[in-house]
Amino acid sequence: MNSKITIIGAGSVGSTIAYTLSGEDMASEIVMIDINKEKVEGEVMDIEQGTCFRDPISIVAGDYKDAKDSDIVIITSGIARKPGQTRIELAQTNVDILKQITPEIVKAAPNALYIIVSNPVDIMTYVFTKISGLPENQIIGSGTILDSARLRCGLSEHFGVAQRNIHAYVYGEHGDTSFVPWSAARIAGVNVDDYYEMMPKMGKEAKKLDKEAMLTYVQKSGGEIIANKGATFYAVTRGVCRLCGILMAASESVSTVSSMMHGEYGIEDVCLSTLALVGPNGIQSKIPMALTDEEVEKLKYSADALKKVIAQIDI
Repeated sequence: MNSKITIIGAGSVGSTIAYTLSGEDMASEIVMIDINKEKVEGEVMDIEQGTCFRDPISIVAGDYKDAKDSDIVIITSGIARKPGQTRIELAQTNVDILKQITPEIVKAAPNALYIIVSNPVDIMTYVFTKISGLPENQIIGSGTILDSARLRCGLSEHFGVAQRNIHAYVYGEHGDTSFVPWSAARIAGVNVDDYYEMMPKMGKEAKKLDKEAMLTYVQKSGGEIIANKGATFYAVTRGVCRLCGILMAASESVSTVSSMMHGEYGIEDVCLSTLALVGPNGIQSKIPMALTDEEVEKLKYSADALKKVIAQIDI
């Protein structure tokens, strides 16, 4: 494909995204930008030396001007979350970094679709939407793509069913106030609770699903990984690369991405994750999936928690 992807930030996430994209047929040109010039040049050299095993691809360590004509820009810049630190505690530091980056990259690539990955991603998506001057459809926060992947991984292990047969999502903040709309969780079109009841008839056994424990697994997995190995980057990379594929596809797909709310579920002026139709034109629209009254309240609670943070930061 004759497409160009620019990645801002050559840390663990940005570099792993670049490496993963270099092995796929998604882009013909990848530009990496980072304030640490030696680091980004080293990452590019290391990645480039493995590209002889694929069709030719250009990978360069560049500057903002080199992002010109990018189809997609992925922003991963920011200070990494430390063990025991919440995403929200990162807010002001990473917002300040984003405020420096935004005018430079938007000037160079005003027509690109932007994927915001930096944490806290909902706050960063909100700030970028407010200060970039770009149409909102061009701005996609990675949101709860990773959370939803963790949920499907957990459900797959619990029920012994392939993840691709599970349609369940995490809504709200990419963080501690996220929740699972269990009323819409399906395994091969069957509600999760009904599927559990059907299992004995299929000759299968499983423990009854502890939904609170599953949510805890989803919310705390990142912190556990960081405690064990210092950072998380493999799973989020797969989610971001999948999102790149969706943005380059011929038709839209459904994904839980973070975007500005305009009255959906009674929520306004905050970015968080709900189901959205995403494709070559960015976010086409939100999908008004039916939620129970309790689930709507959980979504509002998540929105309010994010708004409290936004009210305390300097945009």
